[in-house]
Order: sequence, then structure tokens, then C-alpha cells
Amino acid sequence: MSNMCSRKLGINMEDGFHGAKLVLTLGSKLVVLRRDARPDLLWPGMLDLPGGAREGVETPQECALREVREETGLALSADHITDTLVRRDVRGAAFFFRIALETGWERKLHKGPEGQGLMLMRPEVFIHSNEAIPHFRTVVRRMMTLPDA
Repeated sequence: MSNMCSRKLGINMEDGFHGAKLVLTLGSKLVVLRRDARPDLLWPGMLDLPGGAREGVETPQECALREVREETGLALSADHITDTLVRRDVRGAAFFFRIALETGWERKLHKGPEGQGLMLMRPEVFIHSNEAIPHFRTVVRRMMTLPDA
């Protein structure tokens, strides 16, 4: 995301956000993680998108790309990002980035140390699943311009 775009959104890229996620597709499939079922986590055991909490002074893009590398093994760059959505909550802003890769990248996928599993699923299945984190269902629907769940 360029600084011009961040100004247009009214968001300072250097602070005011707590995390970043990716709506990442490989061909027609969405990359999804099943969260650990630990009681100290929000949404334990639920279906999640790659991404997570900000570390240090990283930008939203750096956060999302680091997390996707740690969680899926995919080394992506900011050049892959095609769209951005920002949600605000009591903790600040959360960034969602859209990356669409062609089929074949799934051979490079491998689960990192967090989560119970890594899977590919049709986006329509994710947005209708009661196991998916509810607000992420909405994010996927909006970023992929899918019909309402």
C-alpha cells in the first residue's frame, strides 16, 4: 500500500494498527488455517486467515507477509497485493490484504508451528461455515465480491 493510499484511508501506516491478515487464494481456493484450540486464544479451534499480530514497528504489509511466511511457508512480496481493506475495533485498525496466486503455489505450502492445520477451500464454503471466524467471513465476502452469506 502506498503512502498516498494510506492517507486516502486516513490511516498512519507506522502506528495505530494491531495486526494484518491475508485473503490469499491459490487458483480458486482460499488458504485457511485452523486455529489452535488453546483457551487463552480468541476464537480457539476456528477457521482463520493467514496473518496475525504486529511485531515491533513493522508496517501492515510487513506484518501480513511475515505471518504468511511463518504460517504457510510462502515467501510473498508486497507486489503480490492487489487490494486492501481496513477494519477498526477497540484495539485499533486491522489490515486485510488480497493476494491471488495461480494454481501451482499449493506445492510450496507447509504448515508452520502454530495452528492445527492448513487447508485450501472454496471461498463460498468458508463464508458459509459456522467454524469460520464470523468477521473474517464478511471480509472474505467483501474482498472477493461474493454474495452475502
